[in-house]
Amino acid sequence: MVSLLIVSHSAAIAEGVKALAEQMTQGKVAIATAGGTLDGTLGTSTDLIAQALERLDPAAGILVLMDLGSAVMSAETALELSGVSFIMSNAPLVEGAILAAVEAANGATLAQTAAAAEHARELVKIE
Repeated sequence: MVSLLIVSHSAAIAEGVKALAEQMTQGKVAIATAGGTLDGTLGTSTDLIAQALERLDPAAGILVLMDLGSAVMSAETALELSGVSFIMSNAPLVEGAILAAVEAANGATLAQTAAAAEHARELVKIE
């Protein structure tokens, strides 16, 4: 089953998104978080991202959802060094994580899970 990695500048935000997605899928999807820095401040950490990756089974791939720009750079660095199969999503963090978790819980592939997450952009579009 596809796993999710939530990367945020805030540990509280990352954990909150994880809790919501887990509740929506009754804990069927492996979700790890990497929020904040090693010293507990706001920011991102490639070390925390690497530690979070170790808590996931990469067999079916990992979908990574991030909050802000520098989270993308930190995640790319950690993921490229890990050698796991992954897709980085630019979906809205909360909505994307929920849709991705539901899709993964239903046995979707990594590509299908990523597409579901990115569909969230259309759902939150304000005109």
